[in-house]
This record gives sequence, structure tokens and C-alpha cells, in this order.
Amino acid sequence: MTLAQDAAPTAGPTQLVVAAVLAIAVIVLLITWLHVHPFLALIGGTAVLGLVGGLGTGGTVESFTGGLGSTVGGVGVLIALGAMIGGLLRDSGGAERLVEAVATRVGPRGMPWALAGVAALIGIPLFFEVGVVLLVPVVVLVAARTRVPVLAVGIPALAGLSVLHGLVPPHPGPLVAIDALGADLGLTLLFGIAVAIPTVIVAGPLFGRIATRWVGIGPPPESAADAVADAEEPRTDPPTEPPTEPRRRVGIGAVIAAVLTPVVLMLVRAVAEIALPEDDGVRGVLEIVGEPIVALLVGVLVAMFALGLPSGMDRRGLTDSVGGALPGIAGILLIVGAGGGFKQALIDAGVGGLIGDWAGAANLSPLLLGWLVAVAIRVATGSATVATITAAGIVAPLAAGLPAPTVALLALAIGAGSLFFSHVNDAGFWLVKEYFGLTVGQTIKSWSLMETVISVVGLLLVLLLSVFV
Repeated sequence: MTLAQDAAPTAGPTQLVVAAVLAIAVIVLLITWLHVHPFLALIGGTAVLGLVGGLGTGGTVESFTGGLGSTVGGVGVLIALGAMIGGLLRDSGGAERLVEAVATRVGPRGMPWALAGVAALIGIPLFFEVGVVLLVPVVVLVAARTRVPVLAVGIPALAGLSVLHGLVPPHPGPLVAIDALGADLGLTLLFGIAVAIPTVIVAGPLFGRIATRWVGIGPPPESAADAVADAEEPRTDPPTEPPTEPRRRVGIGAVIAAVLTPVVLMLVRAVAEIALPEDDGVRGVLEIVGEPIVALLVGVLVAMFALGLPSGMDRRGLTDSVGGALPGIAGILLIVGAGGGFKQALIDAGVGGLIGDWAGAANLSPLLLGWLVAVAIRVATGSATVATITAAGIVAPLAAGLPAPTVALLALAIGAGSLFFSHVNDAGFWLVKEYFGLTVGQTIKSWSLMETVISVVGLLLVLLLSVFV
């Protein structure tokens, strides 16, 4: 039981505002100035919030641990299962197979559109950083061989990965927002895909043309294509280790099935809850198989049998692939858990209720408020996950009185805000800069503005959907 359930907050409005501002300032300074890990920074911010906001030491600890436990319990398993699917997709060669199949069938004019679609598809189960590592060599190879500017195909690929990362479950950001706001996952997924598709088109192939002219980088040299091709060819020198069984190529249909199975199951559940009566037997079955944890577990099994085994993995190989995907998400789970604790402290101290009252008095749309808060935290900290967690915690009380479709759109508005203008305090900024060999100015003109386009277009589409639902 949290403090908010035991007693009303004792601090006044001014004290709560000061506590919230100080807490967020502490988080920002620890992350950006002292380069403290976001997990520890969120703990420090929660301590400041609780002590200044009147929760006291015991109440602060109780709020933080309660929020951490409920968040990790609700979101952690889903993130882990999504990472397992991504690990099997990577280790089986499924991601490379999909990219290769598209690249060999599309001409130079259609390549930006094709890479945007491929990136969006493999971006469903893969974390952004993993997707970048997998796609960038392919982008360089395609640009060199088709003699098109690298950003003309690079921006669409990055847009596909980034949009899915910020708007579509089972990525950590959307899952955290869904959990904090109490949104329906299937409905959020349905709306998220509806927002993601046009957002990828605008921020990817269309903006890619503009970024290519602004930055002025031509095609990579032919040597870049040769270097990538050489790296993909089998070794001819004597091996220093015992030879292993070569990996077999998996089918395109198997790759698509493994990636889309959990998405389809969750979408079918959402549609069934809208279209079928509550006592319908078919709806009951679809609600079970479309439950997020069940859908993702089915997705893992499909990936094991459709990708892992056909690629040549034995039982030990499957275990290594699935288990190998988990260490990489440990840091993410810690940040998500600490963010849940900070969110709960915001609610228990009364900050969320205060913001809700102000938003109501000012007649400010909850969707716009959530986006603005996420934008501010994103620009200050550079972390999309921290921005999502903090914004969701602040606006969570507003969700209690909103219809389910609006709550789902609120989660998407926060996700869109969390992608706004990535710059030098974001690890993704430097990842893109180094991989594409850009200067800081060129990265801002291309990557940073692409992220801003995603954020603004995403918000506009969310607001447009809110008119009809």
C-alpha cells in the first residue's frame, strides 16, 4: 500500500512544485553533468522529491520500492521476451536475410522506401542500438553499389527503427507509458501502428531527400562496398579454432512470421474486445492468446522453431541465443524500474494531481501536456526512456478520468515527445555520427532534425486520431 492510499499529501502546492522542479533538476544534472547512470540519477531525484515534497524518509522508500516492483513486474517480463525474439532474429541471420531479399529486388529509386519498411519491420523486436548495428553496414553497402548518397538510404532506415522504438510495444518506452497510465496495450499497439506508418514515410524517405541536400554527402566509395562484401565472405586462411557447422539460410516467410506473430495476436485481441460482446466464447479465447505475455511467449516459440532450428541451431544454441539476449537489457530494466519508483513518488507526493488540476483549469489537452513534458525531459537529459517515465508519472492522474482510446493516445503522445531533437547528450546521437562518419553539425542537420520531425508528426497524427475516437 502506498502513502497516497494511506493519507493525503501534507505539502502545499508551492512546496510540491519546488520539490518536483528540484527532483527533475537533480536527475538532469546527474545525467548530463556528472555522467551518473540514469538508474542512480532517478534514485537521487526520487530522494529529493520525497524529502522536499513531504513524504519523509519512510514514505519515500515505500513509494520508490512499491513503484519499482510493480513496474518491473508488469513490464520487465515483456521486455525480456521481446529481447529474446530479437536475439533469435539476430543470431539466426534472419535480419540480414530480410534486408538482403529486399535489397536484391528493389532499384535505386525504391531503395529508401524499402529500407524504411525493412527497418520498421525488424525494429519491432529489436532494440534501436541493435538495429543500427545490423543495418548500417547494409546501408553503406547499398549506397555504394547503387551510387546514391548514404543519407538518402540511411535516414529512412534510422526513421524506421526510431519510430518503432518510441511508439510501438514491446519496446521499453511504450511499455512503461502503458503501464504507468493504465492504458490498454492492444489498443495502444493498434493506434501506434496507425501513427507509425505515415510518420516513417514523412521522416524517412521524404525527409531523407531534404537531409541529403542539406548535408551534401555523396555515395560512399566503392572500397566501402568491397570492405563490407569481404567481411561477409567465408575465410580462406587456415582456421585457428575447430570448424563449426555453417549457419543455414532461413526463409523470408519464417522471418516475417516470427516478427509479426506477437503483434498480430495482440491486435486481434484488441479488435475482438471492440467488435465482440463480452460473453462471446471466441472473444474469451482471443483475449487469452492476445494477452501481451502470452503473445510474446508464442512469438519466442515461433522464432525458435521457424528461425533457430532451421538456421542450424541445436538445443544448446537456442538456449545460448535466448539467454544471450538478456544481459543486454539489464541496464534498461534497472532504469525502467527506478523510473517506476520515481513515478510513484510523484503520484504519492501529490505532484501528479496538482499538474492535473492546473491542466484542467487551463483547459490544456492532456495529449499536448504529456508531449510537452516529455519533450522538456528529453532535451534536458537526452534519454527517451527517462523522458517517457517522467512524463507518464506526471500526467498519470489525468488518465484516470479519460476513456480508454484517449489513454492509449496519451501514451503515444508521450512516446512522440520522448523522441524530440536528439543532440549531444544522447548516446544515439554519437552512435549515428560515428557510424556514418558525420561531423557534429551534419549529424544535427540530419539525425537531430529527423528525430524532431518524428516527434512533431507523431503528435499531429495523435491529435488527429483523437478527433475520431
